[in-house]
Amino acid sequence: MASPAPPPSAAAAGLAGWLQRQWWQPRPSAGARLLQPLSWLYAALAAAHRRRSKPGVADVPVVVVGNLIAGGAGKTPSVIALVRWLREAGWTPAVISRGYGRQGGDGIAEVQPGQPARSTGDEPLLIRLRAGVPVWVGSDRLAVLQALRRAHPAVNIVVSDDGLQHHRLPRDVQVVVFDERGAGNGLLLPAGPLREPLPTVLPPRTVVLYNAPAPSTPLPGHVAQRGLSGLTPLADWWAGAPATQPLLSLQGRPLLAAAGIAAPERFFGMLAAAGLVFDRLPLPDHDDLDPLPWPAATPDVLVTEKDAVKLAPARLPPGQRVWVATLDFRLPPGFAAALQHLLPQPPTAP
Repeated sequence: MASPAPPPSAAAAGLAGWLQRQWWQPRPSAGARLLQPLSWLYAALAAAHRRRSKPGVADVPVVVVGNLIAGGAGKTPSVIALVRWLREAGWTPAVISRGYGRQGGDGIAEVQPGQPARSTGDEPLLIRLRAGVPVWVGSDRLAVLQALRRAHPAVNIVVSDDGLQHHRLPRDVQVVVFDERGAGNGLLLPAGPLREPLPTVLPPRTVVLYNAPAPSTPLPGHVAQRGLSGLTPLADWWAGAPATQPLLSLQGRPLLAAAGIAAPERFFGMLAAAGLVFDRLPLPDHDDLDPLPWPAATPDVLVTEKDAVKLAPARLPPGQRVWVATLDFRLPPGFAAALQHLLPQPPTAP
């Protein structure tokens, strides 16, 4: 098994923080303009790659959920909600993903519920646990899709967790997800957060979903409904129990909230809006939580579900309680109607 990647140096962390400050501004800063020639090079290389990439063929419909920015914008809860909607609509879905951050290479593998997150990637494991459908990972999404179909012939629609820029992957529908940060300063990497230019008109068969209180770009789209549904003790969460503890039940206790997601303040803001007072511990996206990043004497810790998949209850020190704040993410009716218009009718059951 490959050894864990070393933690970033202080210089690398400082550079990453500086870049983030340049990216998430409404207009390009002087620092971003200095990097813009590299963005032009990035654009040329990306265009050449796209010209060389010919889409493959799939024998089932494919829905790609992704974003135009580097980092997360709410793809994982969007995928979980989409899979649940597809099942309710009569489909038999499955999910493919790159499996970002997993150890042991980029080969094709099926995600099993009992696997550690470091061998699958935290997001694919969370999708497998919460959506309850087959999830396969690998760097070549087209090859992953083909392997999944051979193993699960009953699957009749596939959702790709990320993959907008994986041009060999065929797609019937693209779902582009934005959070409240929108497109940032509007520049391509590394001067800005965009992986590809923000279009002035939506490409064909594309639907925009805003994981935000309101649209954050000029593109027309649908606003998801999200909130925290409650708390679940870590061991109960692993056992599949729903959230039964109200958020306010922890009011008045000394609390620490930790979040290893792309935008930790989004999680902290929802906790604060629920009336909780707590210390904040923002962590790098996909942090493996090994060793535990909070003091052993901390009595009550709140984490996201993305962090919970990396925390076995046996790892907790005696007397420490970890609470998983479960996300209630609902697709708006207009979004569902747009998908129904773009997808064929699900095959009738035999």
